[in-house]
Amino acid sequence: MVEVAAAVITRPDGSFLLARRPKGKPYAGYWEFPGGKAESDEPMLHALRRELREELAINVEHVYPWITRTFTYSHATVRLHFYRVMQWRGEPRPCEKQELSWQFAGSAGVEPMLPANTPVLRALDLPPVYAITNAAGEENVSLAQIERALQEGVRLLQVREKSITREALEAFTSQIINLAQAHGAKVLVNTGTASLDFCRAVAADGIHFPSSQLMSLTRRPDFAWCGASCHNAEELSRAEGLGLDFAVLGPILPTLSHPGAATLGWRKFASLIRGCSIPVYALGGLRPEDLTTAWEHGSHGIALMRGIADWKHGSIKPC
Repeated sequence: MVEVAAAVITRPDGSFLLARRPKGKPYAGYWEFPGGKAESDEPMLHALRRELREELAINVEHVYPWITRTFTYSHATVRLHFYRVMQWRGEPRPCEKQELSWQFAGSAGVEPMLPANTPVLRALDLPPVYAITNAAGEENVSLAQIERALQEGVRLLQVREKSITREALEAFTSQIINLAQAHGAKVLVNTGTASLDFCRAVAADGIHFPSSQLMSLTRRPDFAWCGASCHNAEELSRAEGLGLDFAVLGPILPTLSHPGAATLGWRKFASLIRGCSIPVYALGGLRPEDLTTAWEHGSHGIALMRGIADWKHGSIKPC
């Protein structure tokens, strides 16, 4: 197993840096995320910092652990430890005759991509905040909150309503989808409260499985985006094995909806997702200001239910 540190170097506008492998290297001409092999017994974060100094002449200042993906090439099996680099000193420049290109998730215009890196582009299309509805019979209030959140930059929502009729759920979901489309946001529907046929009928962008349904699945359904709620390592492993796009893990902190329930805390959360191959959102008792803490513990971002009412543009801060 070849251990590799890989960097998703991200600018404030959301663009990230890709590098094209130079002549003389395996897979010359292919694009990849910058980084390189760790030396024997070298800590992975140290390897990342060293490689970026050598390849790009930059010094990393703020970096967060992210996902880990394993890929078998004809010549070797590599385990890529991806980190998100949010701040650095110096201007990236090609120090090893490679080409550099800044790209955006969902519209990367360079090819071919190194096979091990291709799935990461899709993961980067997931925003850092996952909003979850909680209308509880007050659909108009919830719609107003969601509309404000969309105006403030939220781009991923889950419709999760357990206590309304199918007719009301259909009307509520359709209104949210209309609002989301106007802002370029994606809407997933929780399958614990709606059937797959319902999700198709309302033209949802995807579906979200509760943990009980996740464990009974045998294959990934035919939807563009699939997520799942998880509470332990076994459920996370099932989400990975099914090839879902992301998981939500919690609860992290005490919540109003489940007073007295056991919580994971940040340390156990980080331990559970370490080495995970898909992005994981932290959930449970979180507020917008917890986003940086979530990043520091390896999370892709945070899932918010009641906290979404407090989301403001500029809540995402790299340090």
